[in-house]
Amino acid sequence: MFIRQLSYLVALAQEKHFGRAAIACHVSQPALSGAIRSIERELDVVIVQRGRRFEGFTQDGERVLADCEALRQDARALEGDPTGVLKMGAIPAALPLVPQLTQSCLAKYPRMRHEIYTLSAAEILLKVTNFELDLGLSYLDDERLEDFETVPIFRERYLFVASDEAVFKGAAAMSWSDAAALPLCLFTSNMQCRRGIDAAFAVAGRSVTPCVETDSMTALCAHVRQAGLCSVLPHSVLCLADSAQQLHSVPLVPELHRDIGLILPGKQPHGPLLQAAVRSFRELDLQRWVDGFLQSSASRDRP
Repeated sequence: MFIRQLSYLVALAQEKHFGRAAIACHVSQPALSGAIRSIERELDVVIVQRGRRFEGFTQDGERVLADCEALRQDARALEGDPTGVLKMGAIPAALPLVPQLTQSCLAKYPRMRHEIYTLSAAEILLKVTNFELDLGLSYLDDERLEDFETVPIFRERYLFVASDEAVFKGAAAMSWSDAAALPLCLFTSNMQCRRGIDAAFAVAGRSVTPCVETDSMTALCAHVRQAGLCSVLPHSVLCLADSAQQLHSVPLVPELHRDIGLILPGKQPHGPLLQAAVRSFRELDLQRWVDGFLQSSASRDRP
């Protein structure tokens, strides 16, 4: 349960009308109603008496309201050392970045806990909207982000990878056209990462039919390492120790890059836990950290 959800209850108590309470909180009425139902599910009580319009609070609801102000005061007192669970959803391609984010928070805020969920971009947006997640980590070139707050943190570049460096034939780079002619394992076509890859192949005048498709980064890397297939992957994959040691890579030309960032609920205040986490994430130089792996890998694979 989040402080902002409790603030919706306070607004409803003041306005005694779902529509006016939603306006006061700068959210849509369905979002406010969904947040209150989320509190009811979490507490396993009925808080609001519902009919065709707002009819008041139940006894359980009155008790929850009585505790709201105390909870808000506790949260303000702990802004310098927030406690609680931060729930983040991340697309599979961004998972190698997540340990750096959680590590930075744990170093500064040891009382904060983290729950990480691997989800598609669409699932992340839905769960952030429904307050099932505090934030997401996904691509920022998504037309559905208009109503969300976003924070850019990283620009990924795509590499051609193989377990056998002989595939590169001594070349320092791979064209998209040449890559399309090789046996590939790629992410499934419903994933944002794959859509960007398919678009790059299309620009090169090629379409691809992979030998294997998967929505799992682990399965994809395993097929490249063990089945002799090739792939196109974000360069952040080189942050994974086993991948850096067992996969050879070269840049794809022309370069394909995409921005990854934090996806936050828009048009509403964020609680102290989320504010603290975002401050910590902003201070990280993920680009420099990941690019260091890329340079190290390039030096190792250089013929």
